Amino acid sequence: MGRSAGLIIPKGIFVLQKGWSGWWSGRLTFEPRWLPSPVLFRGRRLRHLEPEPMSEITIRLPSFLPLKSRIFDLRSSMSGSPKAEILSGLTVALALVPEAVAFAFLAGVPPLVGLYAAFIICLITSILGGRPGMISGATGAMGVVVVALVAQYGIGYLFPAVVLCGLIQILIGVLKFGKFIRIVPHPVMLGFVNGLAVVILLAQFGSFKTLGPDGVMHLLEGSRLWIMIGLVALTMAIIAFLPRLTKVVPSSLAAILVVSLVAFGMNSYAADESATGEVAVMGDESTGGQPVLTVKDMLVDSTRAAAVKNAQIEKDVSILAAAQAVLPANVEAEGVGAGPISPLTDQEKADAIASVDVAEVGIAGGLPRFAWLDFDLPPLSWASLWIILPYSLILAGVGLIESLMTMTLIDELTETRGRGNRECVGQGVANVTCGFLGGMGGCAMIGQSLINVKSGGRGRLSGITAACALLIFILFLSPYIEAVPMAALVGVMFMVVIGTFEWTTLQTWRRIPRSEVLIMIVVAAYTVFMHDLASAVIIGVALSALVFVWKKSRHIVADVSVNEEGSKVYQLHGVLFFGTTPEFRDLFVPKDDPDDVIIDFYFSRVYDQSGLEAINALAERYTKLGKRLHLRHLSADCRQLLDKAGKLVEVNISEDPHYHIATNKSV
Repeated sequence: MGRSAGLIIPKGIFVLQKGWSGWWSGRLTFEPRWLPSPVLFRGRRLRHLEPEPMSEITIRLPSFLPLKSRIFDLRSSMSGSPKAEILSGLTVALALVPEAVAFAFLAGVPPLVGLYAAFIICLITSILGGRPGMISGATGAMGVVVVALVAQYGIGYLFPAVVLCGLIQILIGVLKFGKFIRIVPHPVMLGFVNGLAVVILLAQFGSFKTLGPDGVMHLLEGSRLWIMIGLVALTMAIIAFLPRLTKVVPSSLAAILVVSLVAFGMNSYAADESATGEVAVMGDESTGGQPVLTVKDMLVDSTRAAAVKNAQIEKDVSILAAAQAVLPANVEAEGVGAGPISPLTDQEKADAIASVDVAEVGIAGGLPRFAWLDFDLPPLSWASLWIILPYSLILAGVGLIESLMTMTLIDELTETRGRGNRECVGQGVANVTCGFLGGMGGCAMIGQSLINVKSGGRGRLSGITAACALLIFILFLSPYIEAVPMAALVGVMFMVVIGTFEWTTLQTWRRIPRSEVLIMIVVAAYTVFMHDLASAVIIGVALSALVFVWKKSRHIVADVSVNEEGSKVYQLHGVLFFGTTPEFRDLFVPKDDPDDVIIDFYFSRVYDQSGLEAINALAERYTKLGKRLHLRHLSADCRQLLDKAGKLVEVNISEDPHYHIATNKSV
């Protein structure tokens, strides 16, 4: 027996569950003879209890009220064991490090800014997002957008732009616009997936390069290249064949650990054999370089390349400033064209490379701090808002499209369904937090999400583990993570590519309609060559819409007959809209028709203003010839919106359809 709102409830059972409408329903079942009547809840009368054996009271509450219990119920969203989730998260964390660092360099920000973004975005979206098992972090799509902002205005403008981006994403989720990702046609999805697989594949070949003394990345040569290829092959072999022996440990994680041990042994042996023990710029073994490239080597090469680039920019700026100083006030110096104004000399490149302190290059750092403690932020003014607003809008759109497309891809792989609107809100909250704590912002990471799913991570625990492991790497384990060979990570991504590419499209393309094949090729090609996933999806949807219009425009026909009164009857079949108006006009030859003509729309629909105008024009042609035209089975909207043919419409309340029309006229 318990007490609730002053009521004694014996043997009461309270069940809380969520319905399809998005509300939580609390069902209270009890014996009413013990309760007064009527029952009150928050001062309102719920219902009068009838003297029956058992009665129920249903209390409806908004879905966000018990959100805490759902967020932290990690086991409820897992299809596997906690062990599999944790191990999968560790695998993802190892793959996150080089990706986050690379995207940070792409955006023109320090590596820790990318790593903090990966940690914050991954953690918050794993908790609040609508797709358990999906991994988010700093991405190349976001880096491409912000690089211009950072280059022109400085890194201080980046963080408020990310905050505003997050607020826009939250608004989109609250307005429930995330559901529109479901309208993406299947050919667009296939083209997106295949193009993405090719992009991931091509991106890995950058790991086969090292920085030369000229400040340019060069392909590995000699034994170092063959060692790299061999370790990549070993990684792929372990991932492919280990599941046949055991599934205790995710094959990707096992491959990274085994190859890391092999690489550590090879590099240690090379160091013992080297007289100097120094790492050369070109990494040539004869000068003491490591035979196996590691994450540390990637960080050093990226930092040195950035130093050379900055030196070139500084030189060009100084030349332009000097030229501007000697010109008249009304004459402007020509800016930088396709290349540098004055290329760096070999000595200047060597000085820029030597300026990088290798000992200070790495992923080690502390806990994230508020951005204004480490960076100079812009003033809170309308001018600052107008600077960051365009970038924030693009960031929000690109981030959500990539995230929702990734969610759809994971849905197909796991045969489940994520919640797009909740994912929008989760991404928004993550980006707002990221902006405040000095991160570059981010969205869903398709490659890491696929690694997680294929390693057994299907729930929120895997993403939380990946985020926490990444933070531990930054705080305590940076020397060990920097020793991980790039070959192991490349091998993992190669296997992701093999698993992501829709190979069935190569087998069935002859049986697929040519229009769908064209859409897939266009989307895939745009994704590969432009590296713009959001635009590729938009182009694919637009092409699909045009194909739909073209197909529908060929499917309006008329059955022609003569009734017993001698009237010619056109029984239309199909839809009348802007795409079918030419075919609609060609169906009729007014001068050859009798004096009485009937056009029946019972099996047709008028969708837009173009269709209305086509009907008006046809009615005017018959009227000029002095012939009677009857329009049957049009909706009420059609009857009111028709200007010239309105008087010709026959009204049959019981048979006329009811539908609305897309037009700029008011009904």
